[in-house]
Amino acid sequence: MKIDVFCHIFPRAFYDRMLTISGKGAYMQKRVREIPVMVDLDLRFRMMDRFGDYTQVVSMAAPPIEALGNPAQSVELARIGNDGMAELVTKHPDRFPGFISSLPMNDPQAAVQEAERSIMELGATGIQIYTNVNGKPLDDPAYLPLFEKMAEIDLPIWMHPTRPASFSDYATEQKSKYELWWVFGWPYETSIAMSRILFAGYFDRLPNLKIITHHMGGMIPYFAGRIGPGLDQLGARTDDENLAPVGRKLKKRPIDYYRMFYADTALFGAGDAMDCGLKFFGVDQTLFASDSPFDPEKGPGFIRETIRCVEEMEISSEDRKKIYEGNARRLLRLKLAEPL
Repeated sequence: MKIDVFCHIFPRAFYDRMLTISGKGAYMQKRVREIPVMVDLDLRFRMMDRFGDYTQVVSMAAPPIEALGNPAQSVELARIGNDGMAELVTKHPDRFPGFISSLPMNDPQAAVQEAERSIMELGATGIQIYTNVNGKPLDDPAYLPLFEKMAEIDLPIWMHPTRPASFSDYATEQKSKYELWWVFGWPYETSIAMSRILFAGYFDRLPNLKIITHHMGGMIPYFAGRIGPGLDQLGARTDDENLAPVGRKLKKRPIDYYRMFYADTALFGAGDAMDCGLKFFGVDQTLFASDSPFDPEKGPGFIRETIRCVEEMEISSEDRKKIYEGNARRLLRLKLAEPL
């Protein structure tokens, strides 16, 4: 069985309300509006049937809920979305063995409450957050209670990158060009968010904390040689502030904390990058995911190419099974029958 742990959908009620609140010209609306399988289940199921024993743990797509409206609207959207996701799982358990809760992060207290409601009452397998909250970093103290709650519940946090085109490539320009805000900006966002979380000491403070990073940990595996010795010297070359105490507070080398994150295989068919990520995070920290349906074919392309890359990896059948399903079953506590 292949359990796709990071792929996206919109419940119809959420989709309709999102367009009412945000309007069709809002951030990323064109990107998500023009993919039929985001809302059309018949089309989606026919697409999924191409891949045999294949299921999806679904999450809602970007934009982040907090980017769509004010705090009150975000709370409303989160409840509508999570109720809709729970309904999808209840009606189609063989297709969707679980869903990931979305949260109104522009209301931190409500986000904790919705995480607890969606997990305890609706059966969510974890939560999805983004790498920043309307520009605010995740290590802001306002969000610590959410990390504490998820460590207490002992279910994972899915961390999705986000950055709008208004985040320019150069300080002298008003916006990013050529869609580079997501091509390169999103892996950078992931890498920075991971770094801020580890330097905040969350892994030392919250031993049960589990965070799944989209797209194989962003830039981290490729730059491991730069990260390791570079951050071992934290503060030794900094003129304007004393950073040495930051490193001394950590119980491990910074590079070792990066390996505590989980990573997914959503690399769009880049086999060499997948090999690099697997060597960094290890088999037990890697989960199968496609990021469907954002490929040029509007659904099947990334699934097919991700499966091809996993099949071409020089690993044992036991390790391949861990990536395809074993790690997801263990980490998400999925109640799925073993395939015959």
